[in-house]
Amino acid sequence: MAGSGASNSRFKGKKVDDAGSSDSEKEALLMKDAKALGIIQGAISKDIFPRISNEETSKGAWDILHQEFHGDKQVRSIKLQGLHRDFEYTRMRDDETLSGYLTRLLELVNQMKGYGEDLSKGRLVQKLLISLTKEFDLVCYVIEQTKDIETIEVQKVIAALRGFAQRLDRHAESTTEKVSAA
Repeated sequence: MAGSGASNSRFKGKKVDDAGSSDSEKEALLMKDAKALGIIQGAISKDIFPRISNEETSKGAWDILHQEFHGDKQVRSIKLQGLHRDFEYTRMRDDETLSGYLTRLLELVNQMKGYGEDLSKGRLVQKLLISLTKEFDLVCYVIEQTKDIETIEVQKVIAALRGFAQRLDRHAESTTEKVSAA
């Protein structure tokens, strides 16, 4: 009946393979798979893309990414240990902007979360406040004294730090203008 391309009244003249799928159903599945593969390829960074560029199906690309980034329990554990070490030793460099440091730190936190680590808000806020350069000591002290570090939102701390950095930049610009005017 539904084998070797034979027609059946149920399929009204469409070719049907041994699995019972019509050509139009297969085409729709191929289109969905191509769309899914495109989404996966578009969502990853240019550094990771070459690893899946030869895959023709979304499942193949997904399996490669899953194995590489999820791996087995031992691989995840080793990668997470390295990320913990990086997190603990990360400090803002004297020549680094606040935005650059925040980007670097939050990328590290996101990598840790990707491996199953659950950092508390308090721990992340604590890390932010103790790892900034000396010029941020005053604002860090005020935040520590006036806010509950365990419950304050990370974005509120970041907003306060960015506001302080803008103030520092504004003062640096006015000092530069005074020096160049003299």
